Amino acid sequence: MATKKQKSRTRTRGYGTYLGLGWIVSLILAIFFGWIFAFIHRLLNGKIISAILALPFLFGFIFWLVDIISLIVNRKIKWLLF
Repeated sequence: MATKKQKSRTRTRGYGTYLGLGWIVSLILAIFFGWIFAFIHRLLNGKIISAILALPFLFGFIFWLVDIISLIVNRKIKWLLF
C-alpha cells in the first residue's frame, strides 16, 4: 500500500506539468522556452482562450512568469488555467 507522500508524488508527476514530464524538467523548459510551452500546454488541455492569451505578443511574459512561480511553489502548473 502506498503512503500518502508516495501518492502525492505520483499525482504531481505528469498532471499539470508541461507535456506530462516531471516538474524539474518542466521547470527547466519553463525557464528557457516558457512562452512556447505555456501556449502548447494550455492548448492541449483545451483552454483555447488561455492559449491565445499566452502567446508572446499578448500576455506571454505574464504567463511565463506565473508558470515558473507555480512550478516552484506547487510542483505543477496550477494558476492561470481558465
